[in-house]
Amino acid sequence: MPQASPRGTYLQISESLRHEIAKGRISEALPSEAELMSTYGVGRTTVGRALKALKADGVIESVQGSGWYVAGTGDRRPLVDKVVDLLRAEGAKVGDTFPSEKELCERFEVSRTAVRSAIAQLEGRGLVAMGANRRRQIRALPDERGDS
Repeated sequence: MPQASPRGTYLQISESLRHEIAKGRISEALPSEAELMSTYGVGRTTVGRALKALKADGVIESVQGSGWYVAGTGDRRPLVDKVVDLLRAEGAKVGDTFPSEKELCERFEVSRTAVRSAIAQLEGRGLVAMGANRRRQIRALPDERGDS
């Protein structure tokens, strides 16, 4: 990011992201806040201000536990629901090893924090628990309606 006054840096970032969206280089999910911090060489507060500016303009929207999306695109369900759907689609069974945090981060292109939050929800529902080998295991699967 070119040197600018601290007050204007977030505006430059929001304009850069707006340009990437307009050109179709970002068409659904935005990079994680950590990735944006690294890309632009700024702190979390600056990235947050840039994202809030785009949100205020209706360009992007946030989904709790899932990330930032170009307005009108993407799967808006909570990450925990996406993980349950993944387990169903892969034919997971009780006792199977649960995917690692890294695998889930890569699969859903979300931060480790978002993955840990989803795992905590699954553990709270009794669907996942730490196994003897220090890997999480599937303890139960919800039925199709999402009940545990």
